[in-house]
Amino acid sequence: MMELLTNILTGEFSNILLRFVLCSAVIFFLIDRLYYPKSKRRDFYFTFMLISVAIFFLVYFMMGMDRGKATMGVGLGLFGIFSIMRYRTDAMPVREMTYLFIIVCLSVVHAMADESGKDAQVVLLDMGKLVVIDAIVLLFTFICEKRLKMQSTKLIQYDRIELIKPDRREELKADLEERLGIDIIRIEVGGVDFLRDTAVLRVTYKGSRQNDVDKQFQVRKSQWRDAFLF
Repeated sequence: MMELLTNILTGEFSNILLRFVLCSAVIFFLIDRLYYPKSKRRDFYFTFMLISVAIFFLVYFMMGMDRGKATMGVGLGLFGIFSIMRYRTDAMPVREMTYLFIIVCLSVVHAMADESGKDAQVVLLDMGKLVVIDAIVLLFTFICEKRLKMQSTKLIQYDRIELIKPDRREELKADLEERLGIDIIRIEVGGVDFLRDTAVLRVTYKGSRQNDVDKQFQVRKSQWRDAFLF
């Protein structure tokens, strides 16, 4: 048993474990320090971490233990599979979809890293390339997150229908700010029901993040489009 364990830890598989540790560390930092502080979405935190682990080992074993015969065809085929996948729940926001794509890319790159030789110097060179790639991805993500101003959105059924006219937009904004206690950035008027004297408004306001209630009542794009048409 000890001999088998020693062969695993000192053989080729030790390199894949080292790349897995590097990949996991980078993805953890990406999710825990860059993504989560703004979104506070625990569901996507859970999804991103487990998808990165699954894809890494899936790609590695799809490529086979003989890394010299590795081809990019397997990687491109994997991306083709993910391109036709859809989550059967709510549509994934663009920001979350971008993070998912980055995580998939990093997992595939680390799993398919070239191992043209078993020499220690060659292995260190390959690891150095991965470290540079990881640093570039983290740097660009960090810059984009620092420049991104998060805006929260509420969908409201509004009763004072006379204020939705374009010439009374300032009155509408003042009324909503007084009722909701928020600093409104933009107001969009959706569906109007003249029988009930109500209108559907989408209000964009300044806020560091959405609260739990807002997350539970997020509206799909199709529902918002239908709100314009009833």
